[in-house]
Amino acid sequence: MNIAIAGGIGFIGTALTHHFTTQGHQVYILSRTPKEKKKNLNYIQWLVPEANPLENLPPLDAFINLAGESIGSGRWTHQKKAQILNSRITTTKAAIKLLEQLEQKPSIFINASAVGYYGHSTTETFTEEQDQGGESNFLKDVVIQWEREAKKAELLGIRTVLPRLGLVLDPKEGALPKMLLPYRLFAGGALGSGKQWYSWIHIQDLVRIFEFAIENESIHGALNVTAPHPVQMTDMGRAIATILKRPHWLPTPSVALKVILGEMSSLLLDGQRVIPKKALNNGFKFTYSTIDKALNNILHK
Repeated sequence: MNIAIAGGIGFIGTALTHHFTTQGHQVYILSRTPKEKKKNLNYIQWLVPEANPLENLPPLDAFINLAGESIGSGRWTHQKKAQILNSRITTTKAAIKLLEQLEQKPSIFINASAVGYYGHSTTETFTEEQDQGGESNFLKDVVIQWEREAKKAELLGIRTVLPRLGLVLDPKEGALPKMLLPYRLFAGGALGSGKQWYSWIHIQDLVRIFEFAIENESIHGALNVTAPHPVQMTDMGRAIATILKRPHWLPTPSVALKVILGEMSSLLLDGQRVIPKKALNNGFKFTYSTIDKALNNILHK
């Protein structure tokens, strides 16, 4: 297959690129600053005035858009929040425009989204069949606008999938290394109430779900990319402590995290219980369905 990936040099994009190129597919990374071509890996310049990706892209089988400003780096100032929103809307609009211009359309457009779509709740359980039900917040508003823009691909007759990503577990990237550090220093414990839900997924299962979505024409629209057994923060912390043979004892009050991180503290203090009903109903088999299995694999590498 020929697969284009916008945002392909980031955390998720790198994992997808490695998987698809290893499988023998041709991957085309859309980037402002392209690099030299490697085996099965091509860089296409876009989002700069001199770029003309149409001249350099072959007929595509799939287009994946992951591009957007990181939500986990730096305080959420007014400027940062504007960058988080605008970067997602701008790149998604650019992706839709490129799809419009392609003479031969890809069979699928995958536009990254997030479980933040559902808002925050400690009591509700969310599947793809439900609309937003939790409390409104900045990230929820971002995701709703982001998905609205991505759905325009459907008007072009392209099967559109919106993978709503949960907390992605990886040994080197994402939130997990930061969560592990206090435990490695014998200072781990509950963050805030400890009752907030973490809907997580192992990076390997995430990659496999993207591939599964490409290969299964019955999948379209929202797709929860989370493991089938979300956990509350305290349970995740205890699992980490057990595997690392460290105590789970030193709680961090919510007020302290809010002082240190500001509004961005909601990433740690709030959550939602999300179930991947569509993936399960379509026969996807998780390699890491429980937090113990996932963490054992990651931490014993």
